[in-house]
Amino acid sequence: MYRSFQSARKQCGSTMVETALMLSVLLVMMFGIVGFGHALYTYHFVSNAAREATRWASVRGTTCPQHLPLLSGGCPASASDVQTYVSNVSGMGLDPAKITATTTWVAPPNNLAVCKTQSKNPGCVVEVQVQYSYQFLLPLLPSGFKMQSTSQMVISQ
Repeated sequence: MYRSFQSARKQCGSTMVETALMLSVLLVMMFGIVGFGHALYTYHFVSNAAREATRWASVRGTTCPQHLPLLSGGCPASASDVQTYVSNVSGMGLDPAKITATTTWVAPPNNLAVCKTQSKNPGCVVEVQVQYSYQFLLPLLPSGFKMQSTSQMVISQ
């Protein structure tokens, strides 16, 4: 009878050790999934901010109508106007202090001659690249991860 009691105690101890090991692996996997889900959520906001800023800049070329709200930047849009717009449009998903927007006006593939002298004319292309310094929630993952998204659009006005 003493041997069976000792055997049962050993099995109980090994079960607790196995449970502790498996529970720690399960928790690390679960928090990893949550962390990468949050990173994907943040990248969605970075990508959306790039698209929205490109659209905003594409309707604020050299011939844009003067009735556009002056509160959101003037005509034609400048790089600082686009940076301000990106900081405002990032909303609740991103920290405005960690987001930067780089705006360039480039010649389109058909190489319009007017784009070489005045790059903000209709028919030229505006490109906005948004970068965000992302901090993972878990300390096990890399810190200061750079997310970026680039968007191009033809200037319409």
